[in-house]
This record gives sequence, structure tokens and C-alpha cells, in this order.
Amino acid sequence: MNTSIKIWDGIVEIERRLARWKAQYLSMGGGHTLINSVLDSLPTYAMSLFPLPPKVLKKLDKLRRDFLWNGCKEIEGYNLVKWEITLKSRDKGGMGNRDLRKQNNSLLMKWLWMYNGEEQALWKDVIGSKYGEYNPWCSNVSVDAYRVVVWRTIRNLWQKLEATTYIEVGDGRRTKFWTDAWNKQIPLKESFPDLFLLCSNLDANINECWTAQGWGGI
Repeated sequence: MNTSIKIWDGIVEIERRLARWKAQYLSMGGGHTLINSVLDSLPTYAMSLFPLPPKVLKKLDKLRRDFLWNGCKEIEGYNLVKWEITLKSRDKGGMGNRDLRKQNNSLLMKWLWMYNGEEQALWKDVIGSKYGEYNPWCSNVSVDAYRVVVWRTIRNLWQKLEATTYIEVGDGRRTKFWTDAWNKQIPLKESFPDLFLLCSNLDANINECWTAQGWGGI
């Protein structure tokens, strides 16, 4: 069996719990509460570090969907609405069930957040030494044959995180003048491409560019 799949053998535990619950005696609200409070929480620990394989996601969604609409295995029923609709928030016409793919990505993105914040962490030093630093938030993309698949997946989420956040400059020590979107819009190298090509220090931090006399060193 694929090692990445074996990590998720905890799904069996979910099936055992479902077998003990008598979902046919629960109201729709009770079944929904069990899904969100218990079933969704079981894979959270693994999702905080490992990418969720498509086969496992499909299996988890099927277990949750069948429990919501059909109760236990012996009872057959119909899905009243598409599962994707139940994943929407209640104010958008859904039931508020968790989207496990989005939850998985959000938990993995926390490592990018910690990469920036935990300056003395050993794990960050190992990643930085192996791949090199792309910016204070993440490493370079690895192209070697022995890359760590877990970190590669986390690293590939950088663009999603970057698109939904902005940088507060602070002392400017860890903010790139040209390549970080510190003006809450787009990086200056994209706003002023001609100036970027003429500058002498393409990788300068903001604190290197600002002096008592104003902007300089760029």
C-alpha cells in the first residue's frame, strides 16, 4: 500500500464509530452536529502536516455524506442536496459542513506562517539549509530528486497565502522593497518594471533603502 495512504488509516476508526452510532434515531441537526464535532475532528491532526490524498478525501466525504443522509449502513436513502452545497456556510444556503480540502490547505499554510515567525526553530534551519530561502516566508522550490514531499506541498501553497495576505512593514528588516507586496497592492517590481531593471540592489530590504535623508540604496 502507498505510504501516503497508510498514514490515513485512521479512517477505519471513523467507520468503527459510525457503526456504533444509531444515526437513524438522530434528527438532521443531531447528525450534522456529530459530523462537525466528531467526524471532522478525527483527521485534523494528520491534516496539519500531511497533504490529503484525493482518494482519502473522497472516502472521508463519502462517510460523512452517507452518515448525514442515510444513517447507518443498513439503511439506504437519497441525498436531498449535493454534498458541495452542504459545505457552504448557512448564510449562503448550506449546512456549514467543513470543506476538508480547504481545511487541509489552511492547516498546512500555518507552517508558512511559522516559517516567518520562528526565527530560531531547528526545523526552519533545516528547511532553509536544504533548499535556500526564497523570502522570509518560505524556501526556494526544490528540484532535486530527494526533495521532501511534505514540504514541497506546503511550499506550493505560498502563492495562495501571498494572494490573501499583505505585509506590515515594521522595521523593514524582513520585507523586500521590490518583491514583497508591502504597499497592500502588488510588488513594486510589477508596478514599476523599468525602474526595477535599473536598480542596483534587486534583493534589498526596506530598511536598507530608507535613510535619514529619505529613500536610497536602491
